[in-house]
Amino acid sequence: MNSCISAIGVANPDNRIAQNDIYHFMVHAFGLNATHAARLKSIYDHSGIDYRYSVIPDFAHTDPSQYTFFEPTTDLEPFPGTKERLKLYEKEAIAIAIQAVQNCLSGFEDGILQKITHLVTVSCTGMHAPGIDIELVEKLQLNRDTERTCINFMGCYGAINALKVADYICRAEPDAKVLVVSVELCTLHFQKVNTLDNWVANSLFSDGAAAVLVENTANRLGKGTYLSLKNFYTEFVTEARDDMGWYVGNTGFEMILTSRVSKQIKKHIKPLMDRFLQKVKLDAGQITSYAVHPGGRKILEAVEIALELPEESNAFAYQTLQEYGNMSSATILFVLQKMLAAQNLNGQKIMSFAFGPGLTVEGMILEMQKP
Repeated sequence: MNSCISAIGVANPDNRIAQNDIYHFMVHAFGLNATHAARLKSIYDHSGIDYRYSVIPDFAHTDPSQYTFFEPTTDLEPFPGTKERLKLYEKEAIAIAIQAVQNCLSGFEDGILQKITHLVTVSCTGMHAPGIDIELVEKLQLNRDTERTCINFMGCYGAINALKVADYICRAEPDAKVLVVSVELCTLHFQKVNTLDNWVANSLFSDGAAAVLVENTANRLGKGTYLSLKNFYTEFVTEARDDMGWYVGNTGFEMILTSRVSKQIKKHIKPLMDRFLQKVKLDAGQITSYAVHPGGRKILEAVEIALELPEESNAFAYQTLQEYGNMSSATILFVLQKMLAAQNLNGQKIMSFAFGPGLTVEGMILEMQKP
């Protein structure tokens, strides 16, 4: 018996900020001269992103008097510490997570929340205890004996691990109803040390949440089109270990994201996919759609080149990147939500990948099915 994704809901903070406005904030925050501002403009113009979301409205402004989180000074000093940033996470994350759950379950009959048996939460941008898992149980009035699993600090591939856990649960317990909730407030961890890596990271990341209901296919409460969870696969590329990292610093979490990441993905994704397909006894011709984590435009392009795919094969990923930016672990669920809503992929096998520190590649194969 397979398990499946019956519904996906997404949500974002109220602050929807144009990429060009964020660019102007960054020029001001980094104190860039005209030459460096032009270099940064090129990065933003080629990011493939139009808008991003943040719990911090400051990124839309260059006038320090309009800041609400950062200090109203030219250099943002004193710069917020990790404690201040995680306090804001604790305050803001739960509301976005709840909205995603409500959007996910809006098509179900009343009482669906009391039928949830397991909760899996995902985040790499904030932590506290009692945590967001307990807050969700309390505020959504889930049963207090709901079994909870927290997946933290795994980076952009965390949601695939959460779906894997949900899949195992639903295969072992056919009546289980697993709610997966990913919430990421990436923009809390803006760093202003003047490096190219920071320029690139600050051009990509955004805030958002996604919720998924996973069920055993034989006992679905969902009535519409669903995504059957078929196979999972994981590998990490040792030689790229230092190209992507996520560390706790004194002024928030610090990202290492070198320009070599897309090159490493381009080099390794084809043989990795071949090993995945061999393991599950499929060939590449049986894969008809792709859902690749849009970590950035260069990552999507690297996958397309390596797998010899047309750009339209990643259309949902490009659209997600354009509309939202990179929301870390939640982003792949936004891509799948778009695919599920499209209603035109029935019977297609979907290959999905997400990437994170390690350099870790998490993959899964899904199949779009109608009841």
